Amino acid sequence: MTDEPAHPSSDERDTLDQVSFDRNPLDPALLAQLACPACYGELRLEGARLRCLACSRGYPIVDGIPVMIVERAERLDKEP
Repeated sequence: MTDEPAHPSSDERDTLDQVSFDRNPLDPALLAQLACPACYGELRLEGARLRCLACSRGYPIVDGIPVMIVERAERLDKEP
């Protein structure tokens, strides 16, 4: 028998959580339910923000939570 814990330590869990968070900052089920608060357009995940496909506003994702405030949205260039 060993004296090592069966579960990862707190530091190991934080590292594992951060790795999975960096790959996918937003749950796809949540994304499917969200719409742009300005125009109700469809949103697409782009890195650490959500982009509205209709009005090209970008909403930041902070600590895994989308900040869906129109006044804090960034105006993005339209896609070609």
